Amino acid sequence: MGAVTGKGLADLIREQFGVRWAAIAMLALLVANTGVTISEFMGIAMSVQVLAGNVNTPLIYIVVPLSAVVLWFLVMKGSYRRVEIIFLLMSLGFLVYVPVAFAAHPDWGQVGRQIIVPTFSSDEKYLLAAVALVGTTISPYMQFFIQSSVADKGIHAGEYFYEQLDVYSGTIFAVVVAAFVIIVTGTTLYPIHHPVETALDAAFSLKQIIGPSASLLFGVGLFGASLLAAAVLPLSTAYGICEAFGFERGVSRSFSEAPVFQSIFTGLIILGVIVTLIPGLPIIQVLVFLQGLNAAMLPVLLVFIILLVNKRRLMGRRVNGLAFNIISWVTVILITILVLLWLLTNYILPIFTG
Repeated sequence: MGAVTGKGLADLIREQFGVRWAAIAMLALLVANTGVTISEFMGIAMSVQVLAGNVNTPLIYIVVPLSAVVLWFLVMKGSYRRVEIIFLLMSLGFLVYVPVAFAAHPDWGQVGRQIIVPTFSSDEKYLLAAVALVGTTISPYMQFFIQSSVADKGIHAGEYFYEQLDVYSGTIFAVVVAAFVIIVTGTTLYPIHHPVETALDAAFSLKQIIGPSASLLFGVGLFGASLLAAAVLPLSTAYGICEAFGFERGVSRSFSEAPVFQSIFTGLIILGVIVTLIPGLPIIQVLVFLQGLNAAMLPVLLVFIILLVNKRRLMGRRVNGLAFNIISWVTVILITILVLLWLLTNYILPIFTG
């Protein structure tokens, strides 16, 4: 849609459905992105815990606020692009999970069977993990970020193939790495029933295979990935909301020129820091819940996207085909059912069963 129309998703929702529906879409985006922004700052805190080797390290009260200030300054002063590649390279530490998966000697036959015919359970913990996995894999903010990026680059329909290749390759890369993370943790932690309740537990799966260097690789990778997203998320949220309602936007504008944009961006960063630094907060449990919340907001935005991409006067000959429509609607229905089951088993039924 970005290549065909030259407009961002928020802009199209307002134009095609009106301000009220745009408000609903932006509320879903704000709720989802607020949760994910908080989770990224929690990721920074977790990386500090891993590198320090101490869940209760006081260093998080220094590193997390300092990271927020540095990120805000880099983005607002237009220097973020210069250090973005550094954060990206740091996050590549997670690639170590690929060779480690082979070193862990999993039952590859079982892995293959579970990929083709995954196990389903109505257990509340399983549903929570499944919903969280959906929420962290198909993030609502990415739907806005990718389209706005295409529109801002001025990519036209004739160049769509190359942009499509870029998106597909990036998606496959992310999913493959995530799959190897699951394989490693499933092979090393599940047999000994080792729960993942802290950041150190998360790094333990690597430590089982590659020893003490696991903490360094995991910590640096998590730190880089969290910093990378902690800047992009509040920025894309501010751009999306301001785009939808016609507010001035841009990091080059002063507060007096773009007060709404600056307030959303700064407010999300501050909120992320405040929540992360709450003493005694069970970070892993909160992270999983926030990703579940992300998934709960996803169907709302996907419906808008599907309706837009089926408007022939908007998309012309690039309107969605039958196969893509079937896949899209089935995806929305399955995610909705999964979210409803999660809410039912984790929150609604416990109220009535005591």
